[in-house]
Amino acid sequence: MKVFWKAFDLPFEYPFTISKGTKSTQPTLAVALQHLGINGFGEAPAISYYGITTEKMISDLQRKKLFVEKFSFTEPDRYWHYLHHLLEDNSFLVCALDMAGWDIYGKMQGKPLYDLWELDTDKSPVTDYTIGWDEPEVMVKKLKEHPWPAYKIKVGLPDDIERVQELRLHTKAPFRVDANGGWTFDEAVEKINQLKNLDVELVEQPLHQDDWEGAKKLYKVSALPLFADESCVEEEDVLRCKGAFHGINIKLTKCSGITPAKRMIANAHQMDLKVMLGCMNESSIGTAAIAHLAPMADYLDVDGPLLLTEDLARGHEIVDGYFEYNERPGLGLQLFHNFLV
Repeated sequence: MKVFWKAFDLPFEYPFTISKGTKSTQPTLAVALQHLGINGFGEAPAISYYGITTEKMISDLQRKKLFVEKFSFTEPDRYWHYLHHLLEDNSFLVCALDMAGWDIYGKMQGKPLYDLWELDTDKSPVTDYTIGWDEPEVMVKKLKEHPWPAYKIKVGLPDDIERVQELRLHTKAPFRVDANGGWTFDEAVEKINQLKNLDVELVEQPLHQDDWEGAKKLYKVSALPLFADESCVEEEDVLRCKGAFHGINIKLTKCSGITPAKRMIANAHQMDLKVMLGCMNESSIGTAAIAHLAPMADYLDVDGPLLLTEDLARGHEIVDGYFEYNERPGLGLQLFHNFLV
């Protein structure tokens, strides 16, 4: 086994603003594993409010490179467990390597991952397009330039309901809103009641991620389904969400990869929690991994490549909100950059 990596800084089409801050580029780390002449690829974007930078991922990978490479790879579940203990403080890096392991495994079997998992890609739901926070006229401009069957609207800042109302004047497509923990309990109750009349499907992370008592109270009175994002990071968080949320947003980068995400999906469905698969503005490398899991989800928020002006690969194209799957084995990627050096 050999490991390679390269950091990229991918520009957004528009500055991307949420209640936690603004960024104009998405730093991300692409990795490659080479095993028995087969190359597997993965990706992990850097997210500042989780304290993970590309520099940290590279530093951890350099320190543990020998151990990453010495593992006798046979199948990805075992490799994830090994990485999970080897890199216990860096779930982002584990995610990228786990993706690459699954890519190799699919190529070894000569099948796309969705085929290995016996999933029906026709059941993959529509993915929304995110309208990041901005001045009202700019948010309307984004919406008009990107006609889409469903939108995710970033809220959680002053005058957010007025922005949703303005956007509603320009499309009949369903909305999903994401407060990124930016509301108080009283704000959430009031604003969710207003949003119900604006054809909003669901509300993501209305309260701070640690406000579990508030989440349980809001769950009982909310006029709309509530989905956990920042409150649902790891596998053990799924059980905590029962009775506090109606669904969870699983992001591969947060939970540390495809391997735990599959278990989280199964556990959520057993508890009658809806599942959204989300992104952290990955390129088409990370998006391909999510695409293979998509038939198991109820909702998709996988628009990373649509928000960026540069991409790292060609994978499963998103056309009019739906994945058009290719039949290439593994993740199904064609890389734009050679970082096997």
